[in-house]
Amino acid sequence: MANNADVLRYIDSIARDKEIDKEGLIVAIEQAMSQALAKKYGVDDCEIMLDRETGEFVCNYDVSMEDQGRIFAMSVKQAIIGRVREAERDVIFGEFEQKLGEIVIGTIQRFEGDTVIVNLGRNIEGILPRAEKVRSENYNVGERIRALVFEVKKVGPRVKVILSRTHRDLVRALFELEVPEIADGTIAIRRIEREPGYRTKLAVDSSDEKVDCVGACVGVRGNRIKSIIDELNGERIDIIRWNNDPMTLIGNALKPAEVGDITLDPAAKKALVIVNEDQQSLAIGRKGQNVRLASKLTGWDIDIMTRAELERSVEADEAAPAADGSSSEGSDAAAIEDSDVDVPEAETGGESAANPPAGEAAESPTSEKPPEAESSSSEQPS
Repeated sequence: MANNADVLRYIDSIARDKEIDKEGLIVAIEQAMSQALAKKYGVDDCEIMLDRETGEFVCNYDVSMEDQGRIFAMSVKQAIIGRVREAERDVIFGEFEQKLGEIVIGTIQRFEGDTVIVNLGRNIEGILPRAEKVRSENYNVGERIRALVFEVKKVGPRVKVILSRTHRDLVRALFELEVPEIADGTIAIRRIEREPGYRTKLAVDSSDEKVDCVGACVGVRGNRIKSIIDELNGERIDIIRWNNDPMTLIGNALKPAEVGDITLDPAAKKALVIVNEDQQSLAIGRKGQNVRLASKLTGWDIDIMTRAELERSVEADEAAPAADGSSSEGSDAAAIEDSDVDVPEAETGGESAANPPAGEAAESPTSEKPPEAESSSSEQPS
């Protein structure tokens, strides 16, 4: 067995290599040896202490560590290995828990189905699942990759580090790395909306009037924004100036399109934006990306129309009630004409004009005999 000085040196070396707490490792060794001796001798109160100065093990029972044999040594070894792994797992978990939302750099090591395994160093593996991969990106073994630490959790004796390339905070973290004004808080990123691999919109604001928030993010000749776009494999990024006025914010969010009149419906949280015909496709964007991201960024449901489309829509809305009214009057007239209306008995003498008594001709209630006919009939002899 190694001498006492060697024991302390080994413990110190293990603590440095594994980056774990030395005192915690010594406590783990003491517990492992105490449990092994208690099991061997069938006692419950066995305690072993390691002298931090001399490296000598002291037991409350009169036993010699050199005489315990191979089985005792193997039991202690396995217990120490388990405790060291737990301590190492806790250290790794704490380290990466502090890195949540930050960017890490690793090397693609292998593929497990649709999952990419990334070597983050120190035998730590990051997992890039299918849901966090960008569809337009290709991943190859041996390539270096930047990804966002999305989630960290303990799984048995290991730590599972979940990475993401699709999260909006990846763009935020890249801007914090490339733009010092964002890192020191002079420029604030108010909102970010992203369709990974295609387009991102972010609204920025400056706390210093002398600092142009948009210009600082773009950089001289676009060098800052270019490095971020390259990292995102050509994903388009629109930087807009934040404004608390909804109309101004919506106009900024729809850039690069030039917009005209904006009408807001605060109750429904809807906005009608009028654009020229040559700006309509630019305002809507490819497959509606521009207006969709602008709606998410501003929190308003945005409808894009040209002035001609608006006029046609208004004319159609005005014509619809008139058409409904005329058809209603026609249907009412037809219903009255087709219905059987009972005439009051005071006008017909108690009989229906449609069914006169037998032997009498039906006469119209409004018809009258000419005066000549009445006078001639009264002069005839009886």
